[in-house]
Amino acid sequence: MNPVAWRHFDYEEEAGVATVTFNRPERLNSLTFEIYADLERLTAELKGRPADVRVLVLRGRGRGFCSGGDVEEIIGELLKLDTRGVYEFARMTGACTRNLRELPQPVISAVNGIAAGAGAVLAAASDLRLLAESASFRFLFTKVGISGGDMGICWLLPRLVGLGRAAEILLLGDRISSAEALAMGLANRVVPDQELDAVVAEYAGRLKELAPWGLAMTKEMLNRAGSLDYSAAIEMEAWTQTLLMTAQDFREFHAGFTGKRKPVFTGR
Repeated sequence: MNPVAWRHFDYEEEAGVATVTFNRPERLNSLTFEIYADLERLTAELKGRPADVRVLVLRGRGRGFCSGGDVEEIIGELLKLDTRGVYEFARMTGACTRNLRELPQPVISAVNGIAAGAGAVLAAASDLRLLAESASFRFLFTKVGISGGDMGICWLLPRLVGLGRAAEILLLGDRISSAEALAMGLANRVVPDQELDAVVAEYAGRLKELAPWGLAMTKEMLNRAGSLDYSAAIEMEAWTQTLLMTAQDFREFHAGFTGKRKPVFTGR
């Protein structure tokens, strides 16, 4: 993959960690049609690279993570489209969050400053949300006259904070501070702003050393288990463990343990 191909955000890969940096700090990293399209394509491509890209990090440059859709470049332009055109746009934005959930790689959102609208949904669709103390969330959709449900957030948010809290958040669109996000389960960790980069690097470093297939199947189970009854979930986990216990990485763990060395997992 050629990083130059992604013209609408910064993209880099280093030692198994891919990083997307939203880079419109003068607009609080608001999203455009082109950013959505690039993000959809990138995440679709990363699905096929679990061996060399082990972790994906989303972050924003400057004072904020992502303030959502740009009022002029998206909302103004949507008013010019017919019903079919708006529907195709909505499906494209939803594909971005679906891809994040379906990626075999763990996804970390490193949230500093504001994460609003679609930016808040992208963070919610990530597997881990690591917040600076300056971070805050706002799910603003009802504030602009549309449904609070967008890009899959009505599926995602109740699983993070519970149905009652999710209803309050999506109906009212109030600001959620980093401390409140941590208390309700919307954040995994909150750290001083100056420590965020180091903490994100620590988490990414730990994740990339683990067995890629094991992490991918953990994500798969978390995505699917909620729609199963308890017995079916147990059966699905039994089949998954059977598959992974016959894979090369499980043998590699045993070889490393008995040989008193660190295992080297390959995703096989």
